[in-house]
Amino acid sequence: MKPSLFPNRRAFLRTTALSAGGIFVPNLLLGQDAAKKLNVAGIGGAGGKGASDIAIAGEGANVVAICDIDTKRLADAQKKYPNAKMFTSFKEMFETMGDKIDLVTVSTPDHAHYPAAMEAIKRGKHVCVQKPLVNRIWEANQLHEAAKKKGVKTNMGNQGHTGEQIRQLKEWMNAGVVGNVKEIHVWTNRPIWPQGNQAKDIYTGKAAPKPRRKEEANAAEAIGTAPEHVKWQDWLAQVPDMPYVPGLHPFAWRGHREFGAGAMGDMGCHIMDGPFWACELGEPYQIEAEVGELTDLSWPAWSHVVCSFKHAKYGEVKLHWYEGKNADVPMKPARPAKLEEGRDFGKIAGGFMIVGDEDTILNNGDYCENLEILGNRAKLAKFFKETPKTLERSLAPGKPQLELVKAIEQDKTAGSNFDYSVPLTKLCLFGNFGITNPGKVIRWDSATQTTDNADANKLIQRAAVRAGWEYNAASI
Repeated sequence: MKPSLFPNRRAFLRTTALSAGGIFVPNLLLGQDAAKKLNVAGIGGAGGKGASDIAIAGEGANVVAICDIDTKRLADAQKKYPNAKMFTSFKEMFETMGDKIDLVTVSTPDHAHYPAAMEAIKRGKHVCVQKPLVNRIWEANQLHEAAKKKGVKTNMGNQGHTGEQIRQLKEWMNAGVVGNVKEIHVWTNRPIWPQGNQAKDIYTGKAAPKPRRKEEANAAEAIGTAPEHVKWQDWLAQVPDMPYVPGLHPFAWRGHREFGAGAMGDMGCHIMDGPFWACELGEPYQIEAEVGELTDLSWPAWSHVVCSFKHAKYGEVKLHWYEGKNADVPMKPARPAKLEEGRDFGKIAGGFMIVGDEDTILNNGDYCENLEILGNRAKLAKFFKETPKTLERSLAPGKPQLELVKAIEQDKTAGSNFDYSVPLTKLCLFGNFGITNPGKVIRWDSATQTTDNADANKLIQRAAVRAGWEYNAASI
């Protein structure tokens, strides 16, 4: 990799950004360096979603480094990016690469999002973090504070927020499309990974994990014995040492209460994105839930969560979240009365409804991609045709990583920046307060960022982190 024409370029940008109150100075001010692309590194970038994240960022930037705990995946990544350096530790990556990295994509399991992003922000790097940003409320708040303190640009990997129709939904709601909002219903076919009793059996070694792909099968793996290509200590990141569990890498971690955020954490940042933004929900004051097969290690097999909001415009609003299957029956709301006859509501595996006192909006899908006003085609046509486009459109529709690259270059703000995506992520984590305390009414105090339930409060911040992994906004 050729050295920069300006060895102190990143230091200059960082100093200028801070002295200007966090305003980023684009490369256009740097003379000859204006033609150079930004340099991007991918943490968790050698396989699965991480591989596509770094590839999308690479459409507008130079891929200079990839970090992944799986050396088999790193070998494949090296073939794709022969000029990039490969690492299993992101701390080593930053120490080695110095100021050669401008922005970072973070695509690790949820538990490692926080330390990876905080290490990047501490060093003045812009970050695009996969959803959910974190799996603890305290970490979300710290991440937000740190990004503002360092003046970096941010984005979250919820691609639906870059789309046209989520903007249409927001503009429609601003125009009063359904009247006063009373209820919001959001549902998903997740989990499609082990949760409940099945997951607990895997985590304790009583059952073998089912590989997602043939090449992931390894009959020799056992509890406590990590295969040579999986760097287990690097995978654990901030989590205190524990024996290797087959199957957690690369997929079954989503169902583990320490490492993942369950189905609500995984899909909430997608499916709730539209209602959350369009209805301006804020933080709920109350959360309650019913669940099935919740264990001490795993998120449940199914759940129905109700978050209650005191809305300045609409008054009392309740958001219902449904996930999984109860006795093989998908959890979802009742069939809406205005749904046209002959239409199979059961085939809508995931989506949302915004129920107002005038009409109901239905979206079939995860990303606001199929909006309709139930039973009112004339009104739907009118709003499609006549609602003014008042919102800025995305710099890179469908590609939040590239959107961040362009936002940096053009000194603009990405749509799912931390000012927006931290509150959205927190809503998903609020739901998990109820999920882990089924049958109880959990009250949330926004002022103190705590609940009235001691067990729920245990989910706000990790009880312990590994020595040397203590990140907070005040110390970076």
